Amino acid sequence: MAPKGYSRTQIALHWVVAVLIIAQFVLHDPIVAASDAIKNAEVPVISALVMFHVIGGSLILALAVWRLALRKKRGVPALPEKESPLLKGLAHLTHYALYTLMIVLPLTGLAAWFGGNATADFLHVNMKFLLLGFFALHVIGALYQQYVLKTGLINRMMRTDK
Repeated sequence: MAPKGYSRTQIALHWVVAVLIIAQFVLHDPIVAASDAIKNAEVPVISALVMFHVIGGSLILALAVWRLALRKKRGVPALPEKESPLLKGLAHLTHYALYTLMIVLPLTGLAAWFGGNATADFLHVNMKFLLLGFFALHVIGALYQQYVLKTGLINRMMRTDK
């Protein structure tokens, strides 16, 4: 049987990963400059922001794996009963895509940064747009559920099911 809400840990991990993903996009210029310098056989500037990007991506990977383990062990609340099959399918697709990207993007980033793998670099740079799109779709879907359909969906990610 599915739980009525998310655990405190699931909620915390959700918001920490969301903040880390936003930070990866907002603070990406230094890693791009360092990567470009390496491609041009120059010495890159390895600043704290470059290290934050590498460590932040690694944290996203670790936390995504942890989140998946919690989903498997504890489960997640069911989608609203009266939700249309189309919206339920879109929600499942969005979550599947987000988890896939939260694992694949850091792996390709690590392979590009530490291994100099050009294919991984290409994938990493281009898949970020998929992540941004699915991230936006996730936020829009949650807001649509909360304020248009009035299902209270966002409340599940704001407080635990005691």
